[in-house]
Amino acid sequence: MLDASYVGRALPPTAPYRVGREKIREFALAIGEGASVCRDVGAARAAGHPDVVAPPTFAVTFTMPAIEAFLRDPAFGWDYLRMVHGDQSITLHRPIHGGDDLVTTIHVDDLKTRGGSHMLTLRCEVADTAGEPVATTRLLLVTAAEEARA
Repeated sequence: MLDASYVGRALPPTAPYRVGREKIREFALAIGEGASVCRDVGAARAAGHPDVVAPPTFAVTFTMPAIEAFLRDPAFGWDYLRMVHGDQSITLHRPIHGGDDLVTTIHVDDLKTRGGSHMLTLRCEVADTAGEPVATTRLLLVTAAEEARA
């Protein structure tokens, strides 16, 4: 049974995640991002960045493990095995760079049950360790409601 009391709550912030230069390069290669600022420190610095620049979707590499840990917590009651991805958006407040230390706070924004499905909206606020906003991600996840599985 899903615990609807989580709606409106912010979970405890994650430990800082150090953004690795090689992780950015690997991620850029994996998604086909060819911009030199994602691979070359010199090109990034020439463009005014302190280090290589992560593609906007890079935030999923450190937000999704935190989201998964929450969804697998039996206290929340989410059916992780029957889950599908409904929607996702990422808003960058500034680029993510190699060497950043980032903290993620998950907010449970909404939980609805419609048409035999639970629809969960999560928001991740990503900030640097000084508390400055870096990114906001929103995620809609869907799973079958208990009564639909009966």
